[in-house]
Amino acid sequence: MVAFERKSILNTQEIVQNLWKLCDVLRDDGITYHQYVTELTYILFLKMAKETETEKNIPAGYRWDDLTGKKGVTLKRFYQELLRHLGEEGKGRIKEIYANARTSIDEPKNLEKIIREIDNLDWYSAKHEGLGNLYEGLLEKNANEKKSGAGQYFTPRPLIDVMVQLVDPQPGERCGDPACGTFGFMIAADQYIKGMSDNLFDLPEKQQEFQRKDAFSGVELVQDAHRLALMNAMLHDINGPIMLGDTLSNAGKKFKDLNVILTNPPFGTKKGGERPTRDDLTLTTSNKQLNFLQVIYRSLVPGGRAAVVLPDNVLFESGVGKDIRQDLMEKCNLHTILRLPTGIFYAQGVKTNVLFFTRGEKVKGNTKEVWVYDLRANMPNFGKRTLFGKEHFKEFIECYGNDPHGKAKRKDLGEGSRFRCFKREWIRDVKDDSLDISWLKDDSNGSNDELPEPAVLAQEALGEFEAAMAELRGILAELGAEVNNGI
Repeated sequence: MVAFERKSILNTQEIVQNLWKLCDVLRDDGITYHQYVTELTYILFLKMAKETETEKNIPAGYRWDDLTGKKGVTLKRFYQELLRHLGEEGKGRIKEIYANARTSIDEPKNLEKIIREIDNLDWYSAKHEGLGNLYEGLLEKNANEKKSGAGQYFTPRPLIDVMVQLVDPQPGERCGDPACGTFGFMIAADQYIKGMSDNLFDLPEKQQEFQRKDAFSGVELVQDAHRLALMNAMLHDINGPIMLGDTLSNAGKKFKDLNVILTNPPFGTKKGGERPTRDDLTLTTSNKQLNFLQVIYRSLVPGGRAAVVLPDNVLFESGVGKDIRQDLMEKCNLHTILRLPTGIFYAQGVKTNVLFFTRGEKVKGNTKEVWVYDLRANMPNFGKRTLFGKEHFKEFIECYGNDPHGKAKRKDLGEGSRFRCFKREWIRDVKDDSLDISWLKDDSNGSNDELPEPAVLAQEALGEFEAAMAELRGILAELGAEVNNGI
């Protein structure tokens, strides 16, 4: 039995590899890796519907066998019509997945080859391992491919798993991600709950239905990423709402009343230094992460908890940044900050953290102390040669404890350790409400064992420059000076 399962896993990995190799066929068409994954989604949806015997949801005449029965120019024309028809005439998730769908494939023989290769894959092994796992494998492959650029928004799976484990989502809780990308956090939360409930079979029928239809939600601004999120959710039997829209606009007000939020908001500032258009935010800035942070803690119900990936500048930016941190610590118990090592996000190269907090039952004074774990100082430069894995979180998980609200008994391990406790008064009086707290001397920068790649170093420098510019803009704003966002 063990040997069979191992063979199945290998077959699934091979299927992902074979699907990825098909991208070589499309290079002459000038198709990017990201466009390829989107194109695969259009075609795989039809094939998977046939394999899972759910084709009844697809309009007759626009199913897999209709696609494979055509060749050449006739196939290309039919495929174009199929995308249009399903995007305009389809129902429910089908219509959402194919909304505004356009093919990037110009050459009919390339389209024909991709359809033929997909039809010939080992679908028995894929179904045994799980079609959702196959699709996630494709998304991860895309993120790990430097030329695709997708790594900038793909959170490493070991980090997602640790965040989910520590926040500990439970059956019956509403979980959400306001910048959901391909829905990775919610997929992991769903798998975590299924793991504790025998794939939901331990739950009453009504609660099983809640888990499938209402427990997980998200918002995504980019339509192609939204399309991938819908497909990913569907293949994991999740039918919760995934909205196409801007969380920082008034449409984002629907994202609310959540027990658990897990997210990695997009880095950067809005174009032209614009502020969010959402009118229920009392503190606004051009810094997107600060705006998302405010949305997140305001969207939690009392007792709701969050784990959020944020860059260093959110921890120290002055002006509105300081105001938002103060508001966070008043309204929530910001109990833990995890300082992440550099290099785990391929494209960014910026320094990041995870903030863990719980929305308070009262309006003010919820943060009494903040525990900081430094997983950055004296760590290797992670990359292809030094892989970042869950084993690197072992001590942090032990220090965090088994209470998702951060209330487990903890011990400050001292100045030479990675885990320290800082009182709220010290943060206010000594740090002026900056949460950029470090104490370990970092000797890792002097090591030549594995230097970061030049692109990562450049991105890191750019991230620090943008953070400094944001700081200067905040100072100018405080002084009442006009801020030129073009500089």
